[in-house]
Amino acid sequence: MAMFPALMNNSIFGDFFDDPFFNNWRDGRRQGQSAKNALNSPLMNTDVREKDGQYQLSIDMPGFDKKDIGLRLEDGYLIVSAQKNGDQGDKDDQGRWIRRERYTGSCSRSFYVGDKVRQEDIHAHYANGTLEVTLPKTSIEPADNTQNIAIED
Repeated sequence: MAMFPALMNNSIFGDFFDDPFFNNWRDGRRQGQSAKNALNSPLMNTDVREKDGQYQLSIDMPGFDKKDIGLRLEDGYLIVSAQKNGDQGDKDDQGRWIRRERYTGSCSRSFYVGDKVRQEDIHAHYANGTLEVTLPKTSIEPADNTQNIAIED
């Protein structure tokens, strides 16, 4: 009888690549999580809709208070960030933690919106764990002149 390694989730390596060592190699956006968890994370999942000459962003940010969320425009990027502080110890006045799955820490996400969008044109509203952002759609102007570049021998 031949012995073959069992396939776990159709992968001979199973959860080997879920080791924290591989986090930055696969997904540098969210350090500290495996790529699989980053894609399934409820934090900052975003829907973008184009409507009436505007972009509407709906960003899931469950568990954050409005005061914990930052929104800024910097060098053509709209940057959304949030920070949630919590007790990091293994004990508190109500007992010892057995398991902690609720998120504490910071996260951010950026969207390139172009250099023509102004801060006063961006409007945001936060309710029920969703940040709604509306900003104008700007068009990229074509270059005024076209110049051919010679290919040298």
